[in-house]
Amino acid sequence: MDQTVSASYLSHQHVAFPDGLMLECGFHLAPVEVAYRTYGTLSPRRDNAILICHALTGDQYVAEPHPLTGKPGWWSRLVGPGLPIDTDRFFVICINVLGGCMGSTGPRSPRPCPDGRCEPWGTDFPPITIRDMVQAQKLLIDHMGITRLFAVLGGSMGGMQVLEWAAAFPEMVFAAIPIATAPFHSAQNIAFNEVSRQAIFADPQWYGGRYWEHDAIPARGLAVARMMAHITYLSEEALNRKFGRRVRSAPQGTEANPGSLFGEMFEVESYLRHQGSTFVRRFDANSYLTITRAMDYFDIGAEYEGDLSRPFRGTHTRFCIVSFSSDWLFPTSQARLLARALNRVAANVSFVEIDSDKGHDAFLLDEPDLDRTIRGFVAGAAEYARIA
Repeated sequence: MDQTVSASYLSHQHVAFPDGLMLECGFHLAPVEVAYRTYGTLSPRRDNAILICHALTGDQYVAEPHPLTGKPGWWSRLVGPGLPIDTDRFFVICINVLGGCMGSTGPRSPRPCPDGRCEPWGTDFPPITIRDMVQAQKLLIDHMGITRLFAVLGGSMGGMQVLEWAAAFPEMVFAAIPIATAPFHSAQNIAFNEVSRQAIFADPQWYGGRYWEHDAIPARGLAVARMMAHITYLSEEALNRKFGRRVRSAPQGTEANPGSLFGEMFEVESYLRHQGSTFVRRFDANSYLTITRAMDYFDIGAEYEGDLSRPFRGTHTRFCIVSFSSDWLFPTSQARLLARALNRVAANVSFVEIDSDKGHDAFLLDEPDLDRTIRGFVAGAAEYARIA
């Protein structure tokens, strides 16, 4: 069985909530399962919990090998004993988002059915938002008996969740670290997401989103979507440094690059094809559609006539906003916009722009300045909060 299909049969740490939740679109989704992983020990006072929110193609396996790929956790350099997010001191939680495909309720989950012949939600899965994701996370946090999170942090779409947590539940968030993110999804980013979605729709194996009925997956379309998106995660400097215009011979016996002359391909082409092919083995196409749309909907000031400061009025949360100089997907200008909005309501906010040529993906890569920033902010906030 293809790994993309078999992922749904993995055993995930999860909690089921029979009553579910009311989504922003007005649909009552029930039941709801929330898959998660934890690291470290919750203190007797339950005051040392840190919630890490993952990005678009991430999942809950933040600090341990991924069960499908075997690769290290996506933030294993940051989360662990003695690391900037020290699991000897903090209880770390990472949750697969609502709409995901690693155990939380999403398009691949069985749809409730009265006749017992359940099938996946597929494209009938209701539209969700970043707020819906956070509401589902709160179900689990409440279930754990945690009334206040010491910190919430995450990058990219994870940063959107951080902002939603701080706006929706300010009394529950002592410290917030939104990284490489923005208070709303830009028109450019919405456009990129739409191109990715159209690549999936154009795949002949798409079958209107009911590809499981044909024992198929829209692998080529999903791979192209990943390839296109991955370009936006990098910078021109990073691409030139890693690949330049170097070429390599195409693998024998493959149709790896039908458009190449003389059986050769550029190294950057090979890299993107690898990114696409590995992605389809762990991610569901309908989840990709659902989650990218949730990002497009995100606008923290939408209910306040575009005023980005009003959602945070009266907040006591301590913020540390982090951006990267070469990130053109979520540029520093948008991070500064957020910082100014928080300043207008006299929030406790720090802002750091890290000089890096790695692009948007810098928050996932070896970036010592990010590690130092997180370590310093977390340690200072913990001292102020008197976390033992």
